[in-house]
Amino acid sequence: MIQLQNYIRDIKDFPKPGIVFKDITPLLSDPQASEACLEQLLNLVGNQNIDKVVGVEARGFFFGNSLAQSLNAGFVPVRKPGKLPAVTISQTYDLEYGTDTLQIHKDAIKPGDRVLIHDDILATGGTAKAVCNLVERLEGVIVQCNFLIALDFLQGAQKINKYPITSVLHY
Repeated sequence: MIQLQNYIRDIKDFPKPGIVFKDITPLLSDPQASEACLEQLLNLVGNQNIDKVVGVEARGFFFGNSLAQSLNAGFVPVRKPGKLPAVTISQTYDLEYGTDTLQIHKDAIKPGDRVLIHDDILATGGTAKAVCNLVERLEGVIVQCNFLIALDFLQGAQKINKYPITSVLHY
């Protein structure tokens, strides 16, 4: 079995001093590791019915679209302001090194759609909470929040603990 943690590289002081960035590009560059990662992410979902997979810019796109295809679900990108061409709704949030805003197309999720939220990392939970807020504003039903990596020491899961939270790797 492939040990996915061997494909995660620590980059110190990125994007600013004091942050240790978890770089997933070595994982992405290895086709067997990427396939093993997708299989593990799918195992976290199990046999739940999913209508939409919401992937968070930008690293949540890497496996988010593959998850959607494997689950026979639509893929919905959540992006930074000005990147989506149709009418959007926005959510501003705090993250471990500042603030940011995310947007989703207003028509991307229909009321009652069963939604899997996917991102690469759960850190302080600010991004995940913002995405959950966007999905709820569109009246989607959040089935699960799914991550490649959870940085448990930052306790981000506490911000979204009303939803099932799964992660392939924990640090």
